[in-house]
Amino acid sequence: MHRFAAMIALILASTLHASGPATSIDAFVAEEMPSAGVPGLAYGVTFEGEISGDQHGLLRSDEETEVAPSTPFLIGSVSKSFTALAVMQLVEAGAAELDAPIGRYLDVYAGRPQSAITVRQLLSHTSGYSTLQGNMSQNDLTMDAASLSRRVDNIAGMTPVSQPGETWEYSNANYQVLGRLIEVLSGQDYADYTADNILSPIGMNDSFVHGPDNTNGMATGHRPWFWTKAPSNEVFTGRGSGPQGGIVASARDMARYLSVMMNGEDDVLSAAGKAQMMQPANDASPFYGLGWFVNTQDGTVYHSGSNPGYEALATMIPAEKKGVAVLTNAGSGIGFGGTIELRNGVTARALGRDYNGEASPLPQQATFVMLAALPILFVIAMIWAWVKRAAIRAKTGWSGRFSLWFPLVTTVGLAMAVFLIVPQAFGAPLHTIRLFVPDMGLAMIAGAVTGVTWAVWRLIIAYTGSTKAS
Repeated sequence: MHRFAAMIALILASTLHASGPATSIDAFVAEEMPSAGVPGLAYGVTFEGEISGDQHGLLRSDEETEVAPSTPFLIGSVSKSFTALAVMQLVEAGAAELDAPIGRYLDVYAGRPQSAITVRQLLSHTSGYSTLQGNMSQNDLTMDAASLSRRVDNIAGMTPVSQPGETWEYSNANYQVLGRLIEVLSGQDYADYTADNILSPIGMNDSFVHGPDNTNGMATGHRPWFWTKAPSNEVFTGRGSGPQGGIVASARDMARYLSVMMNGEDDVLSAAGKAQMMQPANDASPFYGLGWFVNTQDGTVYHSGSNPGYEALATMIPAEKKGVAVLTNAGSGIGFGGTIELRNGVTARALGRDYNGEASPLPQQATFVMLAALPILFVIAMIWAWVKRAAIRAKTGWSGRFSLWFPLVTTVGLAMAVFLIVPQAFGAPLHTIRLFVPDMGLAMIAGAVTGVTWAVWRLIIAYTGSTKAS
């Protein structure tokens, strides 16, 4: 598993291959949905401007309301393509320049070294901000109008981990800054600008930016919970998350959006501007354009998305004017109940591409089972230590002290790995991991805490009480 952004499907490698016969999408969905643990799914397809699609399952697993054609889902990081489109509109209007420094437009960057980061570098994830820096605010669920401004104030104070323009690293921080750029240049908040200049002109009437007063009708998100999926009574995204992952859309609205992106016409953006978004942005970003992943080998342009309890995938073949969006109201577990095969399978069938399935989930499943079992094993070990307390108290000499104290060293090391190293490896703080995969987050914390407790418990037993058996 590589970085947390990949784990929550923020970065999804294209696995579609050469053209081949497609089997029934609906038959595939009916077969795959139960193993994926997905209560509800909708997909929208566009081919040469014609829109079609279907929907399956329930808005919420413990209720009987079915997903409807108009049902909106959170689309996660597919929202970045909307933010990029909004920025390109402002560029074409002369309000901004792609290669201008962000410090020219946002006063909070004034006088800071990172003010030299350009708009193009933010759009293409080559600004130098890291995945971890971009995920630091994921637990900010505030809904006031200033929430995005506050987030960007914090980002402006961060030192990028690499020099702008040198390396590619996916970071939500880039699109939070771009969202604030849209607000400053347009004089509207992000949600209003997006509705007025993208959603409404395209005819995305069932779509909106998630906010405090517009959640009615949304499919309920379901997060992994120990081999099941639990419905969430809360939508785990704040108003400041809008530019990076806060757009809510129906599948058919998404098909309309993809159709407009491929129609070769000057409408919400010039045809040339739309084509530019779907080409590699620069030498440091050979597989990402402006808000879209780009696969120059098979001609696909795509973006995945993940919010706690939701996952999405939008894919286009611009040369063939084909596109498909797949939306689900469930997040993927670690090895259990993943949605990637479901989303990729629907996508391949809709586009007429072959799809060979995903690699075996057994390694991830084994890792998760081990994590889940670890705190139980430590509790059993604590009970066993009490049963064998006489033997523990009888340990003497150098070897005895080593056997008593070494477990404390190893379990403290385990705890440090959980709280310090794992966030760096996944590119997400622990609170973000707990939002997206709460079962794994709980297992990791419980394992770290019970491990140290077991080691300390052995020392308490060893240095208190009698050496005689009770």
